Amino acid sequence: MQFTELVPLEALGALLAHAVRAGKHVLKKGRRLSASDVEALVKGGHHTVTVARLEEGDIAENAAARRIAVACAGNHVRVGAAFTGRANLYATEPGVALIDVRGIATLNGIDESITVATLPTHAKVARRQMLATVKIIPFAAPGAAVEAIERLARHDPAIRVAPFAAKSLALISTRFRDTKDVLLDKSRTVLDARLGALGSRILLETRVVHRSEAVAKALQDALTAGADPILIFGASAITDRRDVVPAGILQAGGTVTHFGMPVDPGNLLLLGRLNGAVVIGLPGCARSPKRNGFDFVLERVLADIPITGSDIAAMGVGGLLTEIASRPQPRDVRAASALHAPAIAAIVLAAGMSSRMGKNKLLADVHGEPLVRRVVAAAASSHADPVVVVTGKDSDKIGAALSDLPVLITNNADFRSGLSTSLRTGVTALPQSCDGAVIMLGDMPAISPLLIDRMIAAFDPGEDRAICVATHDGKRGNPVLWSRRFFPDLLNAKGDAGAKHLIEENKELVCEVEADNDGPLMDIDTPEELAAWLARSK
Repeated sequence: MQFTELVPLEALGALLAHAVRAGKHVLKKGRRLSASDVEALVKGGHHTVTVARLEEGDIAENAAARRIAVACAGNHVRVGAAFTGRANLYATEPGVALIDVRGIATLNGIDESITVATLPTHAKVARRQMLATVKIIPFAAPGAAVEAIERLARHDPAIRVAPFAAKSLALISTRFRDTKDVLLDKSRTVLDARLGALGSRILLETRVVHRSEAVAKALQDALTAGADPILIFGASAITDRRDVVPAGILQAGGTVTHFGMPVDPGNLLLLGRLNGAVVIGLPGCARSPKRNGFDFVLERVLADIPITGSDIAAMGVGGLLTEIASRPQPRDVRAASALHAPAIAAIVLAAGMSSRMGKNKLLADVHGEPLVRRVVAAAASSHADPVVVVTGKDSDKIGAALSDLPVLITNNADFRSGLSTSLRTGVTALPQSCDGAVIMLGDMPAISPLLIDRMIAAFDPGEDRAICVATHDGKRGNPVLWSRRFFPDLLNAKGDAGAKHLIEENKELVCEVEADNDGPLMDIDTPEELAAWLARSK
C-alpha cells in the first residue's frame, strides 16, 4: 500500500488516509473518494489531500477480513459482513467455544496487518454471541498473507462451537439423620435453574443416607433409568478418593478419573465414569447460583466435549473466581451488549398508492416475479430478523405474492395518509428484543442482501454508528438502519416526509455504507423507470 499527497483532482478513486472536513460534511478516513467528494474538497479549499492506493497483490480491508473470518469459521459459527476492515464471528447455537489457541497464535504471526482476537477457549456462549473479530489494521492486507491463512485453516477451522445437547440427568443427594429436606430442596432449585439455562433437566432424583453402599445402589438405579450424567451432592464435602462418594462409585463398578480441581471455588469436585455415563461429585459451592468450578465441567459435559484429568488440571489459569464480579456494572452495559450480534429487524414499506405508475407498481413483473417480492426476498435472505412487511393498497394481492416467504405481514388501514403511517405500523409490529431496524422501500429492486448485511455490520451505537445510511458514489439513499433509541421519533413521524430530518439532526451518529451499485438511489415510480431498469438489469 502506498501513501501519497495529491491535489484533489488526482485523488479520484483513492482511499482517504485521514478524516477531512469538506464544507458541511466530514469525509471519514478509509473513504474511497468519489467525484462529488473531490468536488467538495476543491470547494472546501483543500489544495492537497493524503490518500492511500493499493499495490499489486494487496486485498482491500473488507475483502481480506471477510476471507480470513470465513477461513477461521467452523461448525455453528456465522460470519458477519465486513465493515471498516473488521469481520465478526458469532455463535449460531448456545454452547462452548472451541478455539485453536496455537492456531490463532500462528495466524496472528503471519503478517502484522492481520489480527484475530477471540474469546477464551471453552467459554460458554449464547446464540448470537461474538466469538471472535478479524481486524485488518491498514486499508489492505497482502494477498500472500491472506492466502497463507486460508491454507492453514482449510482443513481445521480455528473457531468452532460445541452446542449444548439436551440431556436427562440424575441427582443423588446423601443425607445425615438431621439433614433437613428444605436444604436439599434449595440445592435442587439452584441445580434446576443451572441446567435449564443449558437446555437440560433432571430425570431422576434420589435421596439416600450418607453411606457408600447407598450411593452405589442409587448409581445403579440412575444408570438403569438412562440418566447421563449423574450428579452427586454429598452431605459432607469429599475430602479424599477413599471418602463415601468415591467409594460408592467404585462399589457400583465405576471408576474415579480425577479428584480435585485448581478452580476456586470448586476445589472439591470429583469426576468419574460408570458404564459410559459421566459421574460428577459436586463441590459444596455448586449449591450456589454463582459461577464456580462445577460450571467449567458441566458445560463441557453437556456439550459432549470429552474431559480428562489433564483438562481439569489446565483450568487453573483463569480458575481464580473468588474476587471476580459475575455481572457488569451499569457503566459496562453498552460494552457488554456489543459482544453479541445486534438483533436487527427489517421493515419493508409496501403500502403506497403508486399514483404515478397507473397501477400498483409493487405487483409489476420484474424478471418473472412481482417487484415487491424481489425486495422482500432480499430482506429475508439477509441477517435481518424478523422481516415485517407493511401493506395497504391491494394488501391481499401483495400478501399472496409473499405467502411462502418467512415474513410478518401487517396491514396499514390508514395508508392513504402518507408514508409516516406505514412507518408507525411497522415499528409498532417489532418485538421488544430488536436493537434496531432497517427501513426499506418496497419499490427498490436493486437492494441486495449483502448491502443489508453490511449495514448491520456497520451498526454500532457504542461507536456512534446509530444511524446507518446506504449510499452510492457519495450520495445518500435508502435503506436506512435506525437504532432502537429512534423508534419513538419514528412513531411520531408525520406525512410523507418520513424521518429524513432525524438524519440531519443527528449527524454525529450517522454512518454511511457504500453500495456496490446505484440501488440505494433508484426506486421505481413510473412505467418509464421500470422499463429502463429492466433493460439494464437483464
